[in-house]
Amino acid sequence: MSATEYDDTDEQIVGSGWITAIAIVMILLGIIAIAFPFFATIASTILFGWIFIFAGIAQIAYSLQSRGSGRIVWKMVLGFLYLLSGIFVMVNPLEGAFAFTIVLGITIFLQGMIQVSLAFQMRWISPNWGWMLVSGLMGIIFGIFVWSSSPLSAVWLIGTLIGINLLFDGIWMLTLYSGGKITILH
Repeated sequence: MSATEYDDTDEQIVGSGWITAIAIVMILLGIIAIAFPFFATIASTILFGWIFIFAGIAQIAYSLQSRGSGRIVWKMVLGFLYLLSGIFVMVNPLEGAFAFTIVLGITIFLQGMIQVSLAFQMRWISPNWGWMLVSGLMGIIFGIFVWSSSPLSAVWLIGTLIGINLLFDGIWMLTLYSGGKITILH
Protein backbone atom coordinates (compact mmCIF):
# COMPACT_ATOMS: atom_id res chain seq x y z
CA MET A 1 0.00 0.00 0.00
CA SER A 2 1.44 3.39 -0.88
CA ALA A 3 0.98 6.69 0.90
CA THR A 4 -1.13 8.01 -1.98
CA GLU A 5 -3.87 5.48 -1.19
CA TYR A 6 -4.67 7.11 2.15
CA ASP A 7 -7.61 9.51 2.34
CA ASP A 8 -6.19 11.93 4.92
CA THR A 9 -2.87 12.97 3.42
CA ASP A 10 -1.25 16.32 2.85
CA GLU A 11 1.76 17.22 0.74
CA GLN A 12 4.13 19.28 2.82
CA ILE A 13 7.55 20.69 2.22
CA VAL A 14 9.84 19.83 5.08
CA GLY A 15 11.80 22.76 6.52
CA SER A 16 15.01 21.43 5.08
CA GLY A 17 17.15 24.35 6.30
CA TRP A 18 16.83 23.41 9.97
CA ILE A 19 16.94 19.68 9.32
CA THR A 20 20.08 20.08 7.21
CA ALA A 21 21.77 22.26 9.85
CA ILE A 22 20.92 19.86 12.68
CA ALA A 23 22.06 16.88 10.60
CA ILE A 24 25.40 18.54 9.79
CA VAL A 25 25.96 19.44 13.46
CA MET A 26 25.21 15.83 14.44
CA ILE A 27 27.64 14.52 11.81
CA LEU A 28 30.39 16.89 12.99
CA LEU A 29 29.80 16.02 16.66
CA GLY A 30 29.90 12.34 15.72
CA ILE A 31 33.26 12.74 13.97
CA ILE A 32 34.69 14.67 16.93
CA ALA A 33 33.46 12.04 19.39
CA ILE A 34 34.99 9.24 17.29
CA ALA A 35 38.30 11.10 17.05
CA PHE A 36 38.41 11.84 20.82
CA PRO A 37 36.43 9.04 22.51
CA PHE A 38 37.86 9.53 26.03
CA PHE A 39 36.84 13.19 26.09
CA ALA A 40 33.41 12.37 24.65
CA THR A 41 32.96 9.73 27.37
CA ILE A 42 33.91 12.08 30.19
CA ALA A 43 31.86 14.96 28.74
CA SER A 44 28.74 12.84 28.36
CA THR A 45 29.19 11.36 31.84
CA ILE A 46 29.53 14.82 33.39
CA LEU A 47 26.50 16.05 31.44
CA PHE A 48 24.42 13.22 32.87
CA GLY A 49 25.82 13.98 36.33
CA TRP A 50 24.47 17.54 36.05
CA ILE A 51 21.14 16.27 34.75
CA PHE A 52 20.84 13.98 37.79
CA ILE A 53 21.77 16.83 40.14
CA PHE A 54 19.10 19.11 38.66
CA ALA A 55 16.57 16.27 38.63
CA GLY A 56 17.31 15.61 42.30
CA ILE A 57 16.85 19.27 43.23
CA ALA A 58 13.60 19.40 41.24
CA GLN A 59 12.31 16.19 42.86
CA ILE A 60 13.12 17.46 46.36
CA ALA A 61 11.40 20.79 45.63
CA TYR A 62 8.40 18.88 44.25
CA SER A 63 8.21 16.70 47.35
CA LEU A 64 8.20 19.77 49.61
CA GLN A 65 5.46 21.41 47.54
CA SER A 66 3.22 18.34 47.21
CA ARG A 67 2.70 17.32 50.80
CA GLY A 68 -0.96 16.42 50.31
CA SER A 69 -0.51 14.11 47.29
CA GLY A 70 1.14 10.98 48.61
CA ARG A 71 3.99 10.10 50.88
CA ILE A 72 6.55 12.87 51.08
CA VAL A 73 9.22 10.48 52.38
CA TRP A 74 9.40 8.44 49.16
CA LYS A 75 9.48 11.55 47.01
CA MET A 76 12.34 12.90 49.14
CA VAL A 77 14.22 9.58 48.95
CA LEU A 78 13.93 9.61 45.16
CA GLY A 79 15.14 13.22 45.04
CA PHE A 80 18.13 12.47 47.24
CA LEU A 81 18.97 9.37 45.17
CA TYR A 82 19.04 11.51 42.02
CA LEU A 83 21.08 14.18 43.77
CA LEU A 84 23.61 11.77 45.28
CA SER A 85 23.95 9.87 41.99
CA GLY A 86 24.68 13.13 40.18
CA ILE A 87 27.23 14.18 42.79
CA PHE A 88 28.87 10.74 42.62
CA VAL A 89 29.21 11.01 38.84
CA MET A 90 30.62 14.54 39.09
CA VAL A 91 33.18 13.54 41.75
CA ASN A 92 34.07 10.20 40.10
CA PRO A 93 33.45 10.58 36.35
CA LEU A 94 35.42 7.42 35.50
CA GLU A 95 33.33 5.20 37.79
CA GLY A 96 30.27 7.04 36.53
CA ALA A 97 31.36 6.13 33.01
CA PHE A 98 31.27 2.44 33.91
CA ALA A 99 27.67 2.72 35.14
CA PHE A 100 26.81 4.99 32.25
CA THR A 101 28.09 2.33 29.83
CA ILE A 102 25.36 -0.08 30.91
CA VAL A 103 22.65 2.60 30.70
CA LEU A 104 23.94 3.77 27.31
CA GLY A 105 23.96 0.22 25.95
CA ILE A 106 20.32 -0.25 26.91
CA THR A 107 19.38 3.17 25.50
CA ILE A 108 21.15 2.64 22.16
CA PHE A 109 19.61 -0.83 21.85
CA LEU A 110 16.09 0.50 22.48
CA GLN A 111 16.65 3.46 20.14
CA GLY A 112 17.75 1.00 17.46
CA MET A 113 14.60 -1.08 17.93
CA ILE A 114 12.42 2.03 17.63
CA GLN A 115 14.31 3.27 14.54
CA VAL A 116 13.94 -0.09 12.79
CA SER A 117 10.20 0.02 13.46
CA LEU A 118 9.96 3.62 12.23
CA ALA A 119 12.06 2.85 9.16
CA PHE A 120 9.57 0.25 8.00
CA GLN A 121 6.79 2.79 8.49
CA MET A 122 8.78 5.41 6.52
CA ARG A 123 9.32 3.14 3.51
CA TRP A 124 6.04 4.40 2.02
CA ILE A 125 6.94 8.04 2.61
CA SER A 126 10.63 8.40 1.78
CA PRO A 127 12.83 6.64 -0.77
CA ASN A 128 15.77 7.04 1.64
CA TRP A 129 14.21 5.12 4.54
CA GLY A 130 17.03 2.59 4.33
CA TRP A 131 19.41 4.97 6.11
CA MET A 132 17.11 5.01 9.13
CA LEU A 133 16.96 1.20 8.97
CA VAL A 134 20.76 0.93 8.87
CA SER A 135 21.06 3.37 11.79
CA GLY A 136 18.55 1.33 13.80
CA LEU A 137 20.26 -1.98 13.04
CA MET A 138 23.60 -0.49 14.04
CA GLY A 139 22.02 0.72 17.29
CA ILE A 140 20.82 -2.80 18.06
CA ILE A 141 24.27 -4.25 17.31
CA PHE A 142 26.07 -1.58 19.37
CA GLY A 143 23.68 -2.04 22.29
CA ILE A 144 24.41 -5.77 22.35
CA PHE A 145 28.14 -5.07 21.98
CA VAL A 146 28.09 -2.76 25.03
CA TRP A 147 26.36 -5.38 27.14
CA SER A 148 28.92 -8.03 26.21
CA SER A 149 32.03 -5.84 26.56
CA SER A 150 34.25 -5.56 29.58
CA PRO A 151 33.70 -2.61 31.94
CA LEU A 152 37.33 -1.67 31.30
CA SER A 153 36.42 -0.65 27.76
CA ALA A 154 33.94 1.95 29.07
CA VAL A 155 36.49 4.76 28.86
CA TRP A 156 36.72 4.67 25.07
CA LEU A 157 33.55 2.74 24.25
CA ILE A 158 30.97 5.33 25.28
CA GLY A 159 32.59 8.16 23.31
CA THR A 160 33.09 5.98 20.24
CA LEU A 161 29.52 4.66 20.27
CA ILE A 162 28.06 8.10 20.86
CA GLY A 163 30.13 9.35 17.93
CA ILE A 164 29.04 6.56 15.60
CA ASN A 165 25.42 6.95 16.67
CA LEU A 166 25.50 10.73 16.09
CA LEU A 167 27.21 10.24 12.73
CA PHE A 168 24.62 7.79 11.41
CA ASP A 169 21.70 9.73 12.87
CA GLY A 170 23.01 12.83 11.11
CA ILE A 171 23.37 10.93 7.83
CA TRP A 172 19.82 9.57 7.85
CA MET A 173 18.45 12.97 8.86
CA LEU A 174 20.36 14.57 6.00
CA THR A 175 19.19 12.07 3.40
CA LEU A 176 15.69 11.04 4.53
CA TYR A 177 13.82 14.09 3.25
CA SER A 178 16.17 15.00 0.44
CA GLY A 179 13.28 14.77 -2.03
CA GLY A 180 11.75 18.01 -0.72
CA LYS A 181 8.07 17.05 -0.58
CA ILE A 182 6.75 14.24 1.56
CA THR A 183 3.32 12.95 2.31
CA ILE A 184 2.25 13.37 5.92
CA LEU A 185 -0.38 10.93 7.18
CA HIS A 186 -3.02 12.24 9.60
